Amino acid sequence: MVMSGLEPRGFTWVISNRLAVSERIGGYGFQHRRVRREEEIAWLADKGVTAVLSLLEGNQNLAAYEAAGMAAYHEPLVDLERETVDRVLGTIQSALAARGTVLLIHRDIIDDALAGVLAGYLVFSRLIGDPILATATIQEILRRPLGPEARSMIPQTMEA
Repeated sequence: MVMSGLEPRGFTWVISNRLAVSERIGGYGFQHRRVRREEEIAWLADKGVTAVLSLLEGNQNLAAYEAAGMAAYHEPLVDLERETVDRVLGTIQSALAARGTVLLIHRDIIDDALAGVLAGYLVFSRLIGDPILATATIQEILRRPLGPEARSMIPQTMEA
């Protein structure tokens, strides 16, 4: 199998062939390049990614994802209030509800807030019932500790 494109920075599978994370496609700030974005989108398509959830404030790259045949979701993560976090977790759940969806989530960089969203999703979706185990799992996957900001985003209990 011939692979095309360029792997996005920080690309990591959270749930193999189902949920992935990376830095912003094409880079961010002055590093963003249209050609790099196109190459990274081609690489994602080769990996089977069918949808992208951007947590950026602006709507950068959404049209490029759609032009590549991917579903594009936009949930700005501008604060870490419970309502905002729950909205993002619900969007992840909805996106992954469609059979065959392979979702990539990104911000400019893989920061504490993005790590918190991932750990929070594991609890929110009931894939992992224990918030401490969800924290440890994401720390292992991302190879970085989760700080207080990330930990504040993880639901502590889920109602039945």
